[in-house]
Amino acid sequence: MKARRLIAILLVVCVMLTLASCGKKDKAASEMTVQIGPNPETLDPALNSAVDGGNMLITLFETLLIIDENNEVQPGQAESYTVSEDGLTWTFTMRDGLKWSDGSELNAKDFEYTMKRICDPDTAAPYGETVVGMIKGYPDADKLDVKASEDGKTLTIVLSYPCAYFDKIVAFGTMSPVQKATIETNGDTWATKPETYVCNGPYMISSWTPGERIVCTKNPNYKGGWDSEKIVTDTINFLLLEDSSAAYAAYTSGEAQMIKDVPTEEIPSLKKSTDGGDFYVDTILGTYYLNLNCKKEPFNNVNVRKALNLAIDRDYIANTIMQGTYTPAYNFVGPGVADAEGSFFDNAVKANGGETYISKDYEANKKAAKEALAEAGYPDGKGFPTITYSTNDSGYHVAVAEYLQQCYKEVLGITMNIDKVEWASFTPQRREGNYEMARNGWVMDYNDASNMIELLYSTNGNNDGKYNNPAFDKAIDDSKVADIPAHFSALHEAEKIMMADYANVPVAYYNDFWLQSSSLKGVWHSPYGYWYFQYGYVEEAPAK
Repeated sequence: MKARRLIAILLVVCVMLTLASCGKKDKAASEMTVQIGPNPETLDPALNSAVDGGNMLITLFETLLIIDENNEVQPGQAESYTVSEDGLTWTFTMRDGLKWSDGSELNAKDFEYTMKRICDPDTAAPYGETVVGMIKGYPDADKLDVKASEDGKTLTIVLSYPCAYFDKIVAFGTMSPVQKATIETNGDTWATKPETYVCNGPYMISSWTPGERIVCTKNPNYKGGWDSEKIVTDTINFLLLEDSSAAYAAYTSGEAQMIKDVPTEEIPSLKKSTDGGDFYVDTILGTYYLNLNCKKEPFNNVNVRKALNLAIDRDYIANTIMQGTYTPAYNFVGPGVADAEGSFFDNAVKANGGETYISKDYEANKKAAKEALAEAGYPDGKGFPTITYSTNDSGYHVAVAEYLQQCYKEVLGITMNIDKVEWASFTPQRREGNYEMARNGWVMDYNDASNMIELLYSTNGNNDGKYNNPAFDKAIDDSKVADIPAHFSALHEAEKIMMADYANVPVAYYNDFWLQSSSLKGVWHSPYGYWYFQYGYVEEAPAK
């Protein structure tokens, strides 16, 4: 397995700017081709909630602040910002000469419009509460305390409570500015075709063939957090492939220089590559879990949820089915997430008497699962209805579904059918609650446990399991304070409540794995599951 650290961006800058001495420009291809997923459900920043869509958004848009290769916040469309002593008032000063991809002026007024649009219930933004819920006036869009100056040079945001990570919030893709004129003219279709897709990032969409590819070309009007000289590749082709075998064929043929969806049957040989190969594995902050629709019977019974939680062997799933590319998950929030002191995960284990919320003793778990199902009124599965598990067909998802089907039959005596759903339909179906059980997962957008735990808040747009517990909601509400230890203490209480309720089924902690050609330089992968392609280039082989 290859040690994971791609070329640092500072080296890329040297390579690209010192052309005379480094001699790279003449050897750099004018385009790159990558695969990070199938057709995106949406490329409207306010509506996207998927990592594949998010990867494209960071290429097509630039927020007030941006994240660099060290995961540090840097100036983006705002050249600077200040925060009041009480932590409530954030004032952003915009760069001069900003433009949209259509050449029209962009300023602070566009960000004011964007945030109020996210807040508007008619927009139905899944991340709405997450990204603007701390702003004074929420949830009333008309009263949202976001105000651009008359000249559009500054944007002032007043919060209801101090939010130490608000800089990371404004750097998140949902906060990408959108152009009022194009949305008012084209409605929901504005984000579905190149001719109406107005953006402000280093690249713009030049062609879009659903099910095949999205072609992005350099935006001639881009001015932002990085000098335009650093954007050296003329064209980025995003292959829209859901089938991993097709993605692998594109990679092995040389058409694609990077693919995210690697066929599972190829992984053992790729991991054993003696020369390091092109196979990368990198940890990310996220959890692969199963949604249980808490509004539907029998999943509204806590003992049913407990049985479905404890019956599965997480170690077997992560290390055998997923071939060690994931890590078994016994809490909802995994390792690597920061706390007031140290690790949120470690402190949760410490507070739970030194144990994870779900025991690592699988034999004990199986016994407890059978007892819970009997207590729910279904001894050995008798009388339990046939249930349906929904999943999309990529990666390990179907293999995990088939394991669950067998495991629930053998351990609990219940029958589970598998419903394979096309990706474009899967996430909206799950969000609307049109399922019984479903595969889910969350990769964090910023390093604060609230980003994961708040998913289960009763009114959160990403609460696909429809979980509702007033005590849990209160703990989340209590976490919204300036006192950092109190903030994390309340989040620990919230996780403890949802785990005691078996609100969902944590399965494994995510790692990203992918294939990348050694010729692809300058890109980097973040712990939030994003690849930054905009600074990359393909180094062509020297002529023989």
